[in-house]
Formats: sequence, structure tokens, C-alpha cells
Amino acid sequence: MRTLLSSLLISTTGLALSPLPADSPPRGFFPQSVQAERDLEARFKSMPDPARMREAMRRLSARPHHVGSPYDKDNAEWILNEFKSYGWDAHIENFDVLFPTPLERIVELVAPTTFRASLQETALPNDPTSSQQSEQLPSYNAYSVDGDVTGPLVFVNYGIPADYDELEQRGISVKGAIVIAKYGGSWRGIKPKVAAEHGAIGCLIYSDPRNDGYAGGDVFPNGPMRPAQGVQRGSVADMPVYPGDPLTPGVGATKNAKRLTLAQAATITKIPVLPISYGDAQPLLAALGGPLAPDAWRGGLPITYRLGAGPARVHLRVKSDWSIKTLYDVIAKLPGTTEADQWIIRGNHHDAWVNGAQDPISGLVAELEEARALGALYKQGWHPKRTIIYAAWDGEEPGLLGSTEWVETHADELKAHAVAYLNSDTNSRGYFDAEGSHSLEKFINGVAMDVDDPEAGVSSWKRLQASRIVNGSPDVRKDARDREDLRISALGSGSDYSSFIDHLGIASLNLGYGGEDEGGIYHSIYDDFYWFTHFSDTAFVYERALAQAAGISVLRLANADLLPFAFTNLAETVQGYVKDLQSLRDRRAEQIADRNRLIDEGLYKFTSDPRDPIVAPQRQQPAPQLNFAPLLNAVDSLNHVAARYDKAYNSAVAQGRSAIAKSVNERLIQAERALTSSEGLKNRAWYVHMLYAPGFYTGYGVKTIPGVREAIEQGNWQDADREIARAAAAVEREATLVSSLAAMLGG
Repeated sequence: MRTLLSSLLISTTGLALSPLPADSPPRGFFPQSVQAERDLEARFKSMPDPARMREAMRRLSARPHHVGSPYDKDNAEWILNEFKSYGWDAHIENFDVLFPTPLERIVELVAPTTFRASLQETALPNDPTSSQQSEQLPSYNAYSVDGDVTGPLVFVNYGIPADYDELEQRGISVKGAIVIAKYGGSWRGIKPKVAAEHGAIGCLIYSDPRNDGYAGGDVFPNGPMRPAQGVQRGSVADMPVYPGDPLTPGVGATKNAKRLTLAQAATITKIPVLPISYGDAQPLLAALGGPLAPDAWRGGLPITYRLGAGPARVHLRVKSDWSIKTLYDVIAKLPGTTEADQWIIRGNHHDAWVNGAQDPISGLVAELEEARALGALYKQGWHPKRTIIYAAWDGEEPGLLGSTEWVETHADELKAHAVAYLNSDTNSRGYFDAEGSHSLEKFINGVAMDVDDPEAGVSSWKRLQASRIVNGSPDVRKDARDREDLRISALGSGSDYSSFIDHLGIASLNLGYGGEDEGGIYHSIYDDFYWFTHFSDTAFVYERALAQAAGISVLRLANADLLPFAFTNLAETVQGYVKDLQSLRDRRAEQIADRNRLIDEGLYKFTSDPRDPIVAPQRQQPAPQLNFAPLLNAVDSLNHVAARYDKAYNSAVAQGRSAIAKSVNERLIQAERALTSSEGLKNRAWYVHMLYAPGFYTGYGVKTIPGVREAIEQGNWQDADREIARAAAAVEREATLVSSLAAMLGG
């Protein structure tokens, strides 16, 4: 948990914080436009109302509203009416998607003793909505294949590839077994995927209290942490292959869309899987024999953690209703004026696993307040240059369904018109966080400088800088002190931005506050209005801050004379990615050489404990050198032209040369697209961005220059050189485009 930094702490630490620019103008505005924009933003910032957001959350989270539920549709219609009342042109767009819901769930220990898991979260008398059991989705993992299996149990830690290497070294196979894995370490869908690849017949996933429970504090309802009966629902679709409807990859799931059969759907698991609570997991884990689990694998339960296999045997049964459900995407528009064919898109989803006050309503109520404030300005006579589109997506939780199907349906229009996509998902107390396209890094730093943090009494930017200096590593501290802009992280997957940036190459940002409300109610029945108003942003002041930050971002993008993209931060960041790849190759080469030497010298045999034996791993081919020259040359080109563009941009803005803006803006829209390849990534062509993607074996966590990185990690050396060339071509395309932009600005 991060330390709360009050304004007192910031003022008394003696830190030489870098000064903020003195009233620096918003990026992208010519001098003649700055004062009008500042006045507009001041009016906007005064409008978001915490009391309205609190009541909107109460209403939207009053009942379970998962995909296909009556209240999901009811919420969509209420949101539609809200947008219309704000003065927006709004409609609901429907898609028909595969969304399985559970019919049968059984987890039972059948040997050496018996135990049947309850698979039930307990209703609590002081938490009124937790008792809505007839409307709640039971705890399950969506897109688990049906199955009825019995086998020995094996504990696999987080269930990622490295954990299976550890088991193999100890001579433990999961072939024909049911594995039990802890949540964490990867996207949950990776766990059954890797288990199946190693021959397992079933998978259980539980929340260990060391990571998600009483080790972090008092459990709900006395505190915010996950109680013993709490379960994390969630999708296990293989979304690193493609997100969205499993039956319509690459095309929108409209009524007449051509659909795959269930057997053809690549993202449905190969083995049955269920999530369970740590209360249900404890008897299963306690029944395991075999070697002690490594220290790093052991959790917080009061048991001896062992690996198995056996003597515990488990029966797992999963059966679902595999029917098609209707999605309700709410789409609202404010038309632009002089550049109406350029679109600024903002979204947050409205569906939840259960009541979902934090996920997603905490993000959605901020978006609605932005829309209300923008609508009020519109009624008062302000009209944006560019068209603004606000979306409340359905079906995010099962697999980014609503946003993906909308993007796939409107792909050609979006490629032609979309300037940027701004996403949020959840929100809570703490620090401003932005992730996304590094061409927008300078822009979002400027926004953060102009939005106050409601607890610290300084800007959101300064509070985040202070946090990095106080709590960061030496490199992070130095970076936060010395660099003009605070770094933002890249995007992989995990929320509705994925289709925009990963599939179409639309510059994207994900925004939110957080870090001070550590809780353990994620995807459970306890994520509700009671929990949020007792343990999270109880005054809804960070809801207002998010509305201000995202709304100002939309205003600046919609009103800018010259779109506020910058490329020096992008070039610097990509240069860092390449250095990381070179270091990764060297580490892999050293690891392979060291392990091969241990094998050749027979040292595994000499150190094996007869009572806890290990076996030598397989010998690997030595790692070859890789040809990074094409990528290094491309990055050099991008560095050079990015500096040229920055100089030309500053000159054009200072001189107020508005005549050139329109033609430059038309080219700027394509800047992020230049980093994509129509061929896509190996084995997952849906992902076309050459710099960012979710990890194939980690899921949501972003992989930077993913084709190269994964080839090195997996020892596919021929692929690595090919992927280096492909990434280099993308960076060269970006450099060529930025060079043309600099020339258009006179640089």
C-alpha cells in the first residue's frame, strides 16, 4: 500500500521538486486561442458534482447488471436518457455475442478424505445488496469449456510457464491431473491455457490471503479486504489471441454476422476451470502430499504448502448455458464544427460481474458528469472543432465485448476519422495514473498539471512526482526529478482501449486515480455501494478529479488548433525498449550457458536430495547473436526527426500560423497507425501494433516490441531476427511520417 502524501509532507520533506512551468499554455493552442480555452476549462472544472456522482453510483449499482441481465439493459436505457438530457445525440447500438453462464458447478475432494466446496459467497446483513442472490451470477469463469473430470491435485503456484519449469525439475507432472493455481502473476486466462498445454485435465484458481485477503488488513465487512468466502469471478477466454465475441473474430457481432462454431472458437479454454475462495481452497491444499512448495510459492493459509501430485484427488464439474446474449452499447455524440470529420472518443463500460460499484461504476459516473458538463457548455454556445463521441460500453467484463464489436463494425470509419481514444475503468483515492500512447505523454502531463489533487492541495502532477521521488527506485527518483515529463506506462490489454490501440492503431490513453484504497472485493458480490462508500472515495472527490482530468483532456483534443501530439518522448521510450531487448538477449544467453554447464558437469545429480529429488533440465542450444542494427538505425532516425518536429511545432505555435494547421492535423491522425502492421503478431494477427500488445503467456501485462521480446523469451532465435526487422520497419514508417510533418511545419 502506498503511503498517503499530504500537503504537509510534501512541504516539509525538503525535496527539491522540479518547478512546474509558470502558467504554460495548453499544448496545441495558438496564442490567440489560449485565454478562451483557459476560460472554458475553468467553467468546465467547476461543474462536476460529487453528490450527483454518488447518487448515480447508488442507482447504477443497485442491482446486479451482468451481460444479459434485466438491470444491464435497464442501466443502458437510463444512461441513454441521461445523455439525451445533457443535450447529446445518443442511441443504443446492439450486438449479439456468445456469453456462457453457469448451470452446474462442482468442486469436491474425493480422496484421501472428502470435502465439498460451497462455491457460495455469504450475504451479509449490513451489506444490503449482497443478499440479491437470485440475480447474482454464481462464482465462475466465463468461457471455460464444459467438463466433468476427476484426477490428482497439483499445486502450480501462479500457473505460469516458469512454474511448470520448476515442477519439471522436481519430477512432477500435471498430465492427467487437476491443477490449483493462485490468482496473480498473469491474466487469469493464462492459467488454464498453460495447464492444458502441460496435459492437465482441469484447473482451479483461488485468491490466496497472502495476496488478496487478511494479510492486507481487516476483511470485509470490518475492513476492505477479501473475506474467506469471497471469490473473484472473471473471464478465462484466451484474449491474447483476440478479445471480443469468440465466434466473430475480426468482424462485428451483428445479427447477420457469420459465426464460428463453438469447436472452432480459439479463445474458449481446452479444459474446465472454476474460481474458488481461499476458504474452499484450504481443505484441498491441506490434503496435498509430495514435496514442500518452494518458499516463494507459499501463501498465507495456516497449512503446510505442498506440491502433490496427490494423494488429494478432486472431482471438478462445469456446465454452462452457451447461449447468445444482446449487448447494449450507449453511444452519444456532440457534433464538431470546422473539423467535424475528426473524432475524439471517450469510453467506460457499464456492465459488471455483480453490482460493480467500483468496477466499473466508479469510472462511469465520472464519465457521465463530464458529459453533463460538456452538454451544459454546448447549450451555452460553445461548440467543439472536432466531433466528440462518448461511449458506455457493455460486455467489457467477459472479454471487452462491446468495445471490440463496435470497433470491428466501424473499423473503416475509425481509421479515417479517429484522433484519439480516452478510457477509464475504475477510480479511487490516490495518485493520478495515465497509461497509453507516448505521443500523448507530453499532452497528458500538461493536463495533470492543471487538475488539483483533492487531498494534497497541489496539482495531480506534483503529487505524482512527489510519490515517485519518495517511494520510487533510484532510477525512478532521478527520472522524476530531472525529466521534464513524468513517464506514462504503455498499454497492453485489460480494458476497452485494446481494440482502439492494439487493433486499429488509434492513439489511446487510460486514466484514473488510485493507490490508497487497497481492497479485496474485485469481481465479488461485495463490490457494491456499501463497500465503496465505506472504504473507498467516500466523499467522491476523486470522482470529481477524474471527471476534471478526462474532461479537460477531451476539451483540449477537441478544441486544439494543432493536435497536441509530440514524438520526442516516444523516440526516447522506444530507445529504452531496444536497450531492454538487448539486455534480455544477453541475460537469456547467460542463463542458457550457465544451465548447460551445470548439466554437462552433472551438478544437478550431485545436489539432488534423495528425499526431495530434482532432475536435470533439458540442454538448450546456445543463444546466437541477434542483428539489432535495423531497429537501432530506425530509432536513430525517429530521434532525429522527432527533435525536428518539436522545433518546428514550437515555432509554428509561437507564430500562430493557423493556416497550416488543418493539413498537419490530417496527417497527425495517422501517426499511431504508422506503428502497425497489417500482418499482425505471430499466431495472433488481430494485434497489429508493433510496439505494444498483451503478453502471450502473461495476458494483460503489456509486452513492449512484443514480437521481438517473446521470441527471445521463448528461445525462437530465427523468429527474433525476423521480428526485429518488422519492428524496425514500423519505427521507420513513424520516422518518415514525423519527418513529413516537420517539413509541413517548416522544419
